[in-house]
Amino acid sequence: MAAAIFVPMLMTHEEPPVPKIATQPDLFPFVRSLQGTHPDGDLQVIAGDVLVADAQLVSLFDYYLSAVGEKPLYAIRKEIEQELDRRLKPLAATEAKRLLGNYIDYKTALVALDKDPQLAGNGLAAIRGRLQKMQEVRARFFSSAESKRMFGFVDTEDADTLARMEITQDKSLSAPQKQEKLAALDAAMPAALRESREAPLKIVKLEDTAAKMRQQGASEDDIYRMRAAALSPEAAARMAEVDQDEAAWKSRIGAYLAERSKLSDAGAIAELRNRMFDVNEQKRLPGYEK
Repeated sequence: MAAAIFVPMLMTHEEPPVPKIATQPDLFPFVRSLQGTHPDGDLQVIAGDVLVADAQLVSLFDYYLSAVGEKPLYAIRKEIEQELDRRLKPLAATEAKRLLGNYIDYKTALVALDKDPQLAGNGLAAIRGRLQKMQEVRARFFSSAESKRMFGFVDTEDADTLARMEITQDKSLSAPQKQEKLAALDAAMPAALRESREAPLKIVKLEDTAAKMRQQGASEDDIYRMRAAALSPEAAARMAEVDQDEAAWKSRIGAYLAERSKLSDAGAIAELRNRMFDVNEQKRLPGYEK
């Protein structure tokens, strides 16, 4: 936990089109850890140039800010601003840049909360205190309307998690009473939060289905159509890209292990490893070299 507590198949009558998924160059060469990825955040505008400041904008900011440590903050901020200029008209881009500056200041201010010994620990009082302080800090940088649009979902998720912790840790309640209260929270859970909580399990089930289909001889087009019907054509395309990346990785690992088996000299093995994999990729190799 940081400053906050954390960070069914829909059938269609028409089959979604199968996209042509081609090998693409690095999509984001700004930092190595983000190469080949797409920036998060589906920015919205109304009336042509009025920015909708919502959680999608925060996702875009966080995507780039995850590069802190690989690039200095000023360079990351410049890259975000360039992305905003590419996506938005001048008026909306100016507003987005203002919010970006406030967001960076807000995240910087939150660092101090992690250093406050009075807010340390994972007890209910500490968590509740961190949430309260976080919202107090946020109010210095965003209006109540901006906070609701940009952070409302996270606040709802945090409040639900805290309520569940309070119930499970309440020693005055019997097990049946706890189950009753937790069931009441389940029933009152907003649809968006419920969908978010269930999404990981849904993906696991979807991938189990994909694996069984492959075993039965289904094509990748068949897999795409199944995923598109359950999620969306866009999500199915992204998952297909992940499949391609994983297949390419396994192919490289196979080639590496085959070449490595022919070598006995440690220096030659190190040279092979350096030639076939970059520094970050080499961190994954021990699991394959056993």
